[in-house]
Amino acid sequence: MEEKLGEAVAVIRSIILFFFCAYLFEGKAQIDSLNQFKKKVLDAVEVDVLMSYYEQEGTHAAVTGGLGNEYLTDYSPSIVVRMPIKEDAVLTADVGLSAYTSASSSNGNPFNQTGASTAGRNNNNNYANENQGGTPPQGSPWIASTGASRKDVLTTVNVSYQKASEDRNRYWGVNLGGSVEYDYESFSSGISYAQLWNEKNTELSLKGQVYLDRWKPIIPTELHEYELFQETFLYNEQSYFRGVSIMDEQGNSVAAYRPDVFESYTNVNRNSFAFSIGLSQVLSPKLQGAVFADIVRQEGLLSNPLQRVYFEDRNNYYVGNFRTLGNYESPDNTDLFHLADDVERLPSSRLKTPVGMRLNYYVNEYVVLRSYFRYYQDDWGVKSNTLQLELPIRFNLAWKFVPIYRYYNQTAATYFAPYDRHLSTNDFYTSDYDLAQFNSHQWGFSVGYRSVFSALKFFDFGLKAAQLRAQVYNRSDGLSAFVVSTAFQFVLDQ
Repeated sequence: MEEKLGEAVAVIRSIILFFFCAYLFEGKAQIDSLNQFKKKVLDAVEVDVLMSYYEQEGTHAAVTGGLGNEYLTDYSPSIVVRMPIKEDAVLTADVGLSAYTSASSSNGNPFNQTGASTAGRNNNNNYANENQGGTPPQGSPWIASTGASRKDVLTTVNVSYQKASEDRNRYWGVNLGGSVEYDYESFSSGISYAQLWNEKNTELSLKGQVYLDRWKPIIPTELHEYELFQETFLYNEQSYFRGVSIMDEQGNSVAAYRPDVFESYTNVNRNSFAFSIGLSQVLSPKLQGAVFADIVRQEGLLSNPLQRVYFEDRNNYYVGNFRTLGNYESPDNTDLFHLADDVERLPSSRLKTPVGMRLNYYVNEYVVLRSYFRYYQDDWGVKSNTLQLELPIRFNLAWKFVPIYRYYNQTAATYFAPYDRHLSTNDFYTSDYDLAQFNSHQWGFSVGYRSVFSALKFFDFGLKAAQLRAQVYNRSDGLSAFVVSTAFQFVLDQ
């Protein structure tokens, strides 16, 4: 992970240097005095430095079939550079990292904690003799493994270009982006158009986006071994499970475990196509409203290959200390693991259609009420409602405090069932609680600072704005989270 971080930092430095040099060159090239008084879309180079920390806890880990430790931490630094291109265009580059550590994802190979292979996240690795001569392998959905899959770094890069018309009533934009982590890579591109009229009191916006993604499937250890060795996986010399005692529900050592429902993936691509339309209108001197709608079509591998599923109509098999069986669904279980029947299987297509609205009311020069509502539905059976309220309170020209509240509820997907409640006769199944029925509350605040003169300097950049944002999140299924973020905006002195 340290190497990935070093490479990402080098990329960020290169992008900043490139944009700075390009800006200087562009500034020297602008000699057209006829246009020097035309209002620019962006006056100078701006740089945003962003950082967020996220932490969550819960008891319904999808990797272990909807049961287990969901503890996760994530650090996400990013930098955004906006550079004016003459008077009417802006070039933007956004580079970010997301470095996470997850107790849940570590249990793709839950046996790492007692000596199993740390390379269990790669389908081409074998586990030959890793468990032999030492402590018999143990695992638990409540204990994080020490394997490589417990942490990863997501790197994202996005570049966009926006150009305005002479009268600043029309805007065109294009963007390209990509992201990569160990088991997933994505490429995106899009176009956008905005039209303003009625003295800029009315705005229509259109946007299209395409995402072309590809999985590098990580399969749970026991299913991976069965895929490699089939019927011989319990005694093959190259199999991790050679000599491992597998027990049935009565605690008897047996050789009957056969996850023969599992089949390898033939399609590892995921493609998404999104179209958005929005209309905003100044309704009165104090009231502004907006409505929007999206349509998103996804095709390909929409399942997560790492997420286990257990069938109610099939026998259960375990590895570890059988005396723990009575406490298997309790965090007191530290040394018993339920072997998977299959992984998550979901349809190869999904249609999402959210619609929503915004209303912002200007109370006075110090207080504004912002409201947001969205209704969402898809053809997997999920329906949801989102309501968010913000109350920006301005103390003076520089400082602003914003209380935030967000409520959300959703119905369960047709294919969801809790731990060990699916049937093997079903075509599709998941125990991911993100697709379960739940509601959530989110409270928080932000504190913002804006400098009129950017008096605080860092080299040739002045601090234009700064913000601190903190929120707590609680979900009815027991998931709780905390997130804090900071943002600093700098502007290049002319």
